[in-house]
Amino acid sequence: MTLTALRLAQFRSWPRLELSLDARPLAIHGSNGSGKTNILEALSMLAPGRGLRSAAAVDQARQGPDAGWRIRADLADRAVETAAPPGQTRHVLLDDKPVPQTALARMLRVIWLVPAMDRLWSDAPEGRRRFLDRVTLSLCPDHADLSLSYDKALRERNRLLRDQIGDPGWYRALEAQMAEAGAAVTRNRLAALTAIMAAQDDGADFPAARLALLPQDGHADDADAAGIAERLASMRGRDLAAGRTLSGPHRADLGASWGPQDMPAALSSTGEQKALLLSLILANARALSDQPVLLLLDEVAAHLDADRRAALYDRVAGLPAQSVLTGTGPELFAAFGSRARHLSVTKTHGASAASEDP
Repeated sequence: MTLTALRLAQFRSWPRLELSLDARPLAIHGSNGSGKTNILEALSMLAPGRGLRSAAAVDQARQGPDAGWRIRADLADRAVETAAPPGQTRHVLLDDKPVPQTALARMLRVIWLVPAMDRLWSDAPEGRRRFLDRVTLSLCPDHADLSLSYDKALRERNRLLRDQIGDPGWYRALEAQMAEAGAAVTRNRLAALTAIMAAQDDGADFPAARLALLPQDGHADDADAAGIAERLASMRGRDLAAGRTLSGPHRADLGASWGPQDMPAALSSTGEQKALLLSLILANARALSDQPVLLLLDEVAAHLDADRRAALYDRVAGLPAQSVLTGTGPELFAAFGSRARHLSVTKTHGASAASEDP
């Protein structure tokens, strides 16, 4: 057990929240709009990035964009704070000392599943790529820095392409940076897929899947820096015509298929897609058995029948992770019994409040 306390101030619908946590799953219930997901979002801000809603910091302040918010958590013997003071960008403190956001990846592995992800297999590749990179970040803490390095060089190269700069000298250094960082990003992604597949529990409720990087450009799984650099140089003419970089790790897609028929996830039923996604999330947590893990499951029981809910809770209770789940009513979590703590959330006059069920 790693996360022992969470404190919120002026975050979303919460004027204030002080919440203790222990090793048991925490099941939060309340009506729609009561503030349940806001707790999960606050917890997701203990990872690098914009959290599970991908929201800008100014949109997370309870009192509007001119106000601020603060999240503070106790992680074992360390104190982590992330805050956005009025008129300032978000910052991160570790034991009250400033650190970059990427330092969060080494403190706590945060995994989440939200209802919008139910469309993962039918939506555009960008969503699957973001999901893959979150999984990869949980397993490879250097992935955030590598991705930032690649994205920075990519933006600069795209600016040259949009400005129709043809001088090769302007491109060489950027392409070398993209190649080195991009090859490492791809190696991390491939290692993450291997780890997830090895950690899957191939049961009837949550089937195992075969995962792969799909080549939108024919080279999504290229982990060779020299090959990436050579390809970028050879494609400058085509990229100039398009005004953007058409090949590289930023074009990768995630593919998944399952069962004896090797059924593609995109062609599976809605229920099968949900079960497959849950299988990957659970496998992600299992693959991190030697790391501190926080698993966030928002409205996870909404489209599961009673048997599958019970099977999910059995797996969650057995994970080497701290878990927080939300749902609209306590009956959705009855199968947990005493294995979980139960928290009721209500909202009055725009402010959320919580009380623990007996």
